[in-house]
Amino acid sequence: MKVLVVQNGSQWEHRIWRRLRDLGVETALVPNTTHLDGLCDADGLVFSGGAALVGQGEAGVLGNCSAYLDGFEGPVLGICAGQQLIATHFGGVVAPAKTPEFGEVEVKVVESDDLFEGLPERFKAWASHNDEVVSAPGFRLLASSESVKWHAFKHESKPVYGTLFHPEVEHTEHGEKILENFLRVCRQ
Repeated sequence: MKVLVVQNGSQWEHRIWRRLRDLGVETALVPNTTHLDGLCDADGLVFSGGAALVGQGEAGVLGNCSAYLDGFEGPVLGICAGQQLIATHFGGVVAPAKTPEFGEVEVKVVESDDLFEGLPERFKAWASHNDEVVSAPGFRLLASSESVKWHAFKHESKPVYGTLFHPEVEHTEHGEKILENFLRVCRQ
């Protein structure tokens, strides 16, 4: 199985790649300018986060990610700015966060679903964002924090997921399990 990490400028891109590699899948980092044809042998994609302020009109710096959402048929997990891009691509709204989160936050699982299967209802996660999703039509809410409603979601009919928090960093409890759960979706 092969899962590609789409580089959107996150300081933790290599961390995502390493976590996936350590979980036993073939993985590689690919620039977000890669043509869709360059992804055709992948079983899944992970959109890294990045410095783009999606809620302030900077989604364009996320390269071809919108084209991937239109043309790639496998599962996609968007992290941080990757999650925000997914929301806007499907008609959602991203805006400056009322309370930007930097550091540890408590996340509450609202709906267990595939991504959070086997996790406790509440866990600590690492967040680093100025913007947040404020509406996500066509998505199911999976997890929230005290400050942010849309911390995680899943598309209603596609295997497309997003987390505002960073499952790839050590500070996120159960982050490895979340990535394992995403890989299980990729295997289906």
